[in-house]
Amino acid sequence: MRKTTLLLLALFLASLNLRPAITSLAPMLETIRQALGISGTIASLLTSIPVLCMGLFAPTAVIWSRKWGLERTIMIAVTLIGIATAARYFAFSSGILLASAFAAGIGIAVAGPLLSGFIKKNFADKASSIVGIYSMALVVGAAVSAGLSVPLQTAFEGSWQSSAAIWALFAFIALPLWIYLTRKNRIGLVSRPSSSGSIKLPIRNKRAWLLTLYFGLMAFEFYSITAWLAPTVESMGYNAGFAGAMLTLFTFIQIPVSLLIPFLMSRFPRRLVWLLACGSLELIGLATLAMSGNPWFSTILLGLGAGGLFPIALMLPIEETSDAESASSWSALNQSGGYVIGAMGPILVGWTHDATGGFTLAFAGLAAIAIVMMIVQLRIGNRKPVPAVKRSAA
Repeated sequence: MRKTTLLLLALFLASLNLRPAITSLAPMLETIRQALGISGTIASLLTSIPVLCMGLFAPTAVIWSRKWGLERTIMIAVTLIGIATAARYFAFSSGILLASAFAAGIGIAVAGPLLSGFIKKNFADKASSIVGIYSMALVVGAAVSAGLSVPLQTAFEGSWQSSAAIWALFAFIALPLWIYLTRKNRIGLVSRPSSSGSIKLPIRNKRAWLLTLYFGLMAFEFYSITAWLAPTVESMGYNAGFAGAMLTLFTFIQIPVSLLIPFLMSRFPRRLVWLLACGSLELIGLATLAMSGNPWFSTILLGLGAGGLFPIALMLPIEETSDAESASSWSALNQSGGYVIGAMGPILVGWTHDATGGFTLAFAGLAAIAIVMMIVQLRIGNRKPVPAVKRSAA
């Protein structure tokens, strides 16, 4: 029991670190832009750089894990996130701030897929439920950092640097436990079989690319909604405070949903039903926003849909592989391609808004992409997890 508790706590604490470096800056973006005298384009890089890093550097997670071992690599990644976040206390120039975004993005890119391998290694028989803890921690980290950044800035007498840097505490709280796990696994690391060196990205596996496409479409929708939900609601005639409250509602709804959906899937494992149900909720929410419907109704549906789609995306490579190394490599491919696709979403929505002068066509386009995502879900289907035997990830 004690071992299981420690492993779950380590997973939760590491997962908390995978979003605050991105989401904590968003509510203070205009303040940061004015304080540093930077353009809106440069300011937007503080969000887009980490997301692109999550895509570009996720494949390196497999290389580092093969060299240093699973637990040690996660520990190093969490340390990098902590140092990069803490460095924002000294961010009196845009260069330091952008460098911190880049470094944090690399840490997030490496830790993300390896945590899937960590789940496969330690909780293979109940991965569905454990993924719920992983995804819930991600959402909690994002929601808390986004919601408290401005109040903390006020508490720190207007210092946005202090507010941005304080989230390094998540990393420094997690590190002692990960150092302990690294030392505990050192003997196993030294005696690792050389066959693990053959683990590589499954670039020739069509099934892995299908999951990557789903992850990308899911991320495309999620980051588009996150970036443009509040401006869309404001464009409908509501004030900025109400629009911001809708974004907060969208985020906080995902916390219980991201925990509940994997738990329900472990009890009722018809995953295609859950995929299509969550996809349908997101589709209806996007369609009603495109038609300027009630923002409360739209936001609740979007939160329910996004809150379910993300943990399922995390769960798929774990279910479809037979060991921790393969789960890590599949997750690395999914997140690499997926986050690159996802980073394009906010840009395309913004471009469509500039071209048309409104959000109607943009959200109609997002609704159409949701339909494409559901078609991909049909192709994924209810395929059962592979037997527990070793097989190549490629």
